[in-house]
Amino acid sequence: MKTAYELAMERLNKTSPTTKLTAAQKQQIAELESKYKARIAEREIHLQEQIDLAKAAGDFEKSAKLEQELSTDRRKLQAELEEKKESVRQS
Repeated sequence: MKTAYELAMERLNKTSPTTKLTAAQKQQIAELESKYKARIAEREIHLQEQIDLAKAAGDFEKSAKLEQELSTDRRKLQAELEEKKESVRQS
């Protein structure tokens, strides 16, 4: 008798079977992750400086907007990364 976990895994493999990545695909994904990690860090550094300046000046509204912008940028870049990784996996 199979466990619920085993049954769930069988159903998952039927709907989206796992694929093996080639060495070239793994390399491309690693490069994408590195590139996007750097872009996110660059954006964080840039906006964090502006956030700190706004807080020092007492402009908490601007600070909140910049923090929201940073969060949005992070999510956008992460989504771009996932799209590109998926296209590499499909190729």
